[in-house]
Amino acid sequence: MKITTQNINPNEHITWQLYTLSNDNQMEVSILNYGGTITEIRTPDRNGNIENVVLGFNNYQDYIKNPAFFGAIIGRVAGRIKDATFQADNQSYKLTANDGDNHLHGGATAFHHALWESSPFETETSVGVKLSHESPDGDDGYPGNVHAEVTYELNNENQLIITYNATTDRTTPLALTNHTYFNLSGDLKDTIENHNVTMRSSQFAELDEYLIPTGKKLNVKNTPFDFASGRKIKHGIYSTHLQNKIVGNGYDHYFFLEKPNQSDVTVKEKKSGRTLTINTDEPGMVMYTSNNLDAGLELNERVSERYLGLCLETQKHPASLIYDDFPSILLHPEEKYHSKTSFTFG
Repeated sequence: MKITTQNINPNEHITWQLYTLSNDNQMEVSILNYGGTITEIRTPDRNGNIENVVLGFNNYQDYIKNPAFFGAIIGRVAGRIKDATFQADNQSYKLTANDGDNHLHGGATAFHHALWESSPFETETSVGVKLSHESPDGDDGYPGNVHAEVTYELNNENQLIITYNATTDRTTPLALTNHTYFNLSGDLKDTIENHNVTMRSSQFAELDEYLIPTGKKLNVKNTPFDFASGRKIKHGIYSTHLQNKIVGNGYDHYFFLEKPNQSDVTVKEKKSGRTLTINTDEPGMVMYTSNNLDAGLELNERVSERYLGLCLETQKHPASLIYDDFPSILLHPEEKYHSKTSFTFG
């Protein structure tokens, strides 16, 4: 196993570090310290061909804006906060409205626009990089000084482990995730329509026309949202179910995960033989099928189009700021934020 470090200059005024983690099975994960962004994951298919299985820009300068959030750490809060307002400790806070009247993915000073402090490391069983970021009190309207740490770690089980830790000195919402778009076909040969997803979830959050949860939890039974026995993504794309249509034909929904003694989510791609298994200590996950991905973005292997990537965003949901029966995202000064998700490639 090894780590290589490369200086990246998206323009003459900026220098980033690109860390590439490699294991003994020829799997590689490349991560920018800008946004904590995963730019490539290279894994073997059933025949041993090593190919990239995530969406990333062909030109590094495109990560400066990164409107699709490719590969990035999302914070302070992943998802939409209704009317860009919330209450904590009997006080009301106003955030930047950057998605109509709502606040999306941390707003203007979001974590995916931050240059994170970074330090690579090696252990007996893994290689990785530890990232840290200081978000000051009042950042985009959020209260509290937040210290966040995110660790990416690769081992010889072809497992990428992402660990999130954070503290605050004032009560504040915090819901971190990673926004990588996966495509197991390899080098973006196909869309994700035939990716088969298995997920242990009996309920998902109903969305309104602005993609904000209504507070209702819908039962997945006899719907395109039932992944208990496995289901192809295209079932949701071509579905007439109102919830599939409301997000632009596909999925952009929060699934409440049940906790069996097996994997939380499994994705399979038949042609390549690749699998992706996800285990998380988070109570749920947003599954987004790139229904609204802009066309014409210059990616590593091809130009972007809808349904080219599958986001699996393990997290708690900001709807908990309104609805008490969603797991809370409020972090208090006496608490430590901790979360771990592993992505195992087979």
